Amino acid sequence: MFQPIYLDHNATTPLAPAVLAAMLPWLESLCGNASSRHEYGRRARQAVDEARQKVAAALGAHPTEVVFVSGGSEANNLFVKGAAASRKAGVIAVSAVEHPCVLKPAAQLARQGWTLREIAVDGAGRIDDEDYLRALQAKPALVSVMAANNETGVVHDVAALAAAARATGAWFHSDAVQAFGKLPLDFRALNAAGVHALTVSAHKINGPQGAAALVVDKRVELQPQIAGGGHERGLRSGTENVPAIVGFGAAAELAVQGLAERAEHLRSLREHLESGLAALGAHVFAASAERLPNTTCFAFRDIDGETLVGKLDRAGFAVASGAACSSANPEPSHVLRAMGVAPEFARGAVRVSLGTGNEVADIEQFINAVQVTVGRLQGLTAMAV
Repeated sequence: MFQPIYLDHNATTPLAPAVLAAMLPWLESLCGNASSRHEYGRRARQAVDEARQKVAAALGAHPTEVVFVSGGSEANNLFVKGAAASRKAGVIAVSAVEHPCVLKPAAQLARQGWTLREIAVDGAGRIDDEDYLRALQAKPALVSVMAANNETGVVHDVAALAAAARATGAWFHSDAVQAFGKLPLDFRALNAAGVHALTVSAHKINGPQGAAALVVDKRVELQPQIAGGGHERGLRSGTENVPAIVGFGAAAELAVQGLAERAEHLRSLREHLESGLAALGAHVFAASAERLPNTTCFAFRDIDGETLVGKLDRAGFAVASGAACSSANPEPSHVLRAMGVAPEFARGAVRVSLGTGNEVADIEQFINAVQVTVGRLQGLTAMAV
């Protein structure tokens, strides 16, 4: 009997059994507010501290640099808004392909006296080096460029970009939510190059939803965006989500174990997928750029992406027509528009993101389903004409 096949790991990942096992005691029998002074609270605090150490170790950071928050969106907002509140209003430079949780707070700053400078990308989704240098000439106070794009998988050399920005005195942030667990990340080395903060999230690495972190150089002054009891070194008030944070720590340990072998397996699957799609006439976006090993974004001309995703869903395949958080937006992907893709073509975009548990058989079944579905849709289009 056919089992549904999950191919949307950039949206979220299934909870790893070892992560669930680590969380269960805190969901079933253990309780305690990590700020309480009694034994229950002390045990909760110890669990949070141990998780912080695990996340820091996985990222080559010091535990005191890890600030736990509820998700990647909150972490990105904490940096963008929190850093801006500590600096004189000036220029904030962000890439045109950032996640909306960077672009939108940056746009909010632009209504509060800041100047927003979007950094262009080329047709493959890579940072345009010349435009980046022009952006740096404006001496931005803040720069944010993601480590890897959630839609196309394009990887950016944030260490080199940060090094180029050092002379401006900018605080450099990178949304590394999609990169964590797929690419090696070493905050100590990145920090030495000029990266001041990284955003990572648990549910992208087979951990729970509801836990993420901003890993930040302690020399960077951030104004908290949630006022209250002064949790997380005063940077993020609110009672810690102990079960989710414990799960985050367990997932972070798993994320760096066998990373190279896992990446190679995913890359092999991706190449098999793209070969099959090319044979069907699909166009793969950003194919010439360095990309995450698990991500393919493709389109068939004159085939609507939402329609194709819906039909594949009914056939038992979970894929996406863009970022999960933007699935209700009928407009073409801002990432593909920034790459110069024509709107009518961009509307056809479908993203496949592979993960732990996917095998060659999944890819072959998916390619067969695409062939049948696209053939039917193209037939309907021909009849309409």
